[in-house]
Amino acid sequence: MEPVTHALASIALGRAGLNKMTRMATPTLLVSGMAADVDWATRLGGASAFLHGHRTATHSLIGTAAIIAGVTAAFWIAGKKYPKYAVGMMAATLICAIGASAHLFLDLLNGYGVKLLWPFSQKWYAWDLADAVDAWIIFFLLAGLLLPELFRLIHEEIGSKPKRHGRRRGAIAGLILVALFLAGRAFAHQRAVAMLDAREYRAQSPLVVAAFPRPSNPLAWSGVVETDNALFNVEVPLGPGTTFDPDSAAVHFKPLPSLALSNAVASATAVEFLEYARFPLANVEPNGAGYRVRIRDMRFASGLRGRRGIVAVIDLNAQSLVIAERLEFDSGTNY
Repeated sequence: MEPVTHALASIALGRAGLNKMTRMATPTLLVSGMAADVDWATRLGGASAFLHGHRTATHSLIGTAAIIAGVTAAFWIAGKKYPKYAVGMMAATLICAIGASAHLFLDLLNGYGVKLLWPFSQKWYAWDLADAVDAWIIFFLLAGLLLPELFRLIHEEIGSKPKRHGRRRGAIAGLILVALFLAGRAFAHQRAVAMLDAREYRAQSPLVVAAFPRPSNPLAWSGVVETDNALFNVEVPLGPGTTFDPDSAAVHFKPLPSLALSNAVASATAVEFLEYARFPLANVEPNGAGYRVRIRDMRFASGLRGRRGIVAVIDLNAQSLVIAERLEFDSGTNY
């Protein structure tokens, strides 16, 4: 999730009752609930730094524990220096644990994933239940935070006393709506995956399937299917009166085996990339006297801006020996 969602979730948790536990509860929630996204700075170092740093250390269980300890210590030390802002150690630790855990939970929801067990395991975990910028989650959180303020202004305008605990009830309602929405998404996700897995694609059975939510319509999903010789991107409508048509899928054939492809896939950059990619697809093309192999993750094969992934680029000479290798941000090249 992007920082706005994390900030709104932290504020909603505070208003829902955590702000009563100790002083500075909401600022503590905001810092602990957003600290993990410091790894966005790795994007400045290029695609390789981003793949190594984003959603890895700060989004692991160990990293989350370090954030909890660090933010708690920072607020406790600041409270010692400025008694007006003093916080209880146990209460601050609990609040930081809730804020940091909420961040981890929200980032597990989308398809990019997190390295939850870093550094002991390089496995990526992703639940595929929310878009990276999910307008529905933002809407429910904003509604829970802003509607009580609107009602408060209306009551003040007509001269009546605003209801007590209106802000708290609004925040709780917003969080409950998010929870119900995600439960519905989980059900829809299971249905979409089952539909993808039950059909054939060009007379071939699927080997691996995945479904990702569309950002605007909760009943529309994007499917990715891998078969023996191709990968397919297909829309999966779940709304009433809609029909799933696997023949409408965009097909991307896997390249034929070759020495250039074999050597490229064995390169250090490709091996690292393939640990991250869930639906890798290679493209082999002439490059001067040699070849260039680009490996892309087809879960990011979308026309939506800002939904690009990372690609591995390996250059080989005429003898199919690797002469250069690197990671790049996907420019959206179709193949």
